[in-house]
Amino acid sequence: MSEKVTIYDIAEKLNITAATVSRALNNNPKIKEATRELVIKTASEMNYKQNKLALALKSGRSNNIGVIVPRIDSNFFASVIRGIEEELYPHGYQVIICQTHESIKRENENLHTLVDAQVDGIMMSVTGISNENDSAFRNVLEKNVPLIFFDRSKHIDGVSSVTINDFKGGYLATKHLIDEGCRQIAHLSGDRSLDIFNNRFLGYKQALLDSGLTFNEEHVIHVKSSVEAGKEATTTLLGLQTPPDAIFSSSDFAALGAIQELQARNYSIPNDFCVAGFSNEPFTKFMELSITSVDQSPLEMGKMSARVFLEQVDKTDTIKIEKKVVLAPELHIRKSSTRTNF
Repeated sequence: MSEKVTIYDIAEKLNITAATVSRALNNNPKIKEATRELVIKTASEMNYKQNKLALALKSGRSNNIGVIVPRIDSNFFASVIRGIEEELYPHGYQVIICQTHESIKRENENLHTLVDAQVDGIMMSVTGISNENDSAFRNVLEKNVPLIFFDRSKHIDGVSSVTINDFKGGYLATKHLIDEGCRQIAHLSGDRSLDIFNNRFLGYKQALLDSGLTFNEEHVIHVKSSVEAGKEATTTLLGLQTPPDAIFSSSDFAALGAIQELQARNYSIPNDFCVAGFSNEPFTKFMELSITSVDQSPLEMGKMSARVFLEQVDKTDTIKIEKKVVLAPELHIRKSSTRTNF
């Protein structure tokens, strides 16, 4: 294996100083254009690779961005990451992806690891609103690293966020079910300590009240975002003295579980029972019984998060200015909730 080429090797070949080579490679304006071009050409021919870590230490920029998500095996988070990368790549940034697996401890480790790696910014969807990681967030801000929340956010001074109007999304889905003739609408809710799930719940509740329907606490069940959780919740709901005739789920996966359980019990969907989900996962539109769902615009959310970062990183004097971007949700109405007669 050949030894790694250094600036000293290039300098020796061109009979110039290593300092001149370094300045030429870093586009120093004091270096003549002819010299710069010769150095770059020679460096390429000798297969010279610049030490990115050394450059980062010298310039204070690594051109790396950290992205923290609960999990990447989700179309929503994968699409957000894609949006971030598509927006930042033309600006010379690379993305480092970390997963928390819904663990506060891993979230804390991710934050410290990314700061130690000297990333130029961190974009993340938080695990929860616990105060356990406050010191990790303070560490990020004290290092003047731009921090942007997307989807799930916390209220921290100086931190920007990009979310959707979850209240409106919950309202739209529930109002649609009411318009289809449903009167006992249940809600499968995520962890309501997180704003996104609490706001979807509040939108659901407000739609009921605005339509003159009674809010029934028994019809609200906390679930994880899984098919099995949706099945179990549906079994519980059907065993109530006043069972529902529709479900608005904060998760498409739980909505799918609900549909599978209802079909196993010979309910006709949507004539006997309507179902709507949230996130507009790809499977919702490709199933034979397509599922009504609220689209969260993950690609746009990722792109917008990247734009907010670029605004902050280009203006170091305003790095702590908060920017709250709220995207509009869109309800995709499909077979699982569209009745022909009621």
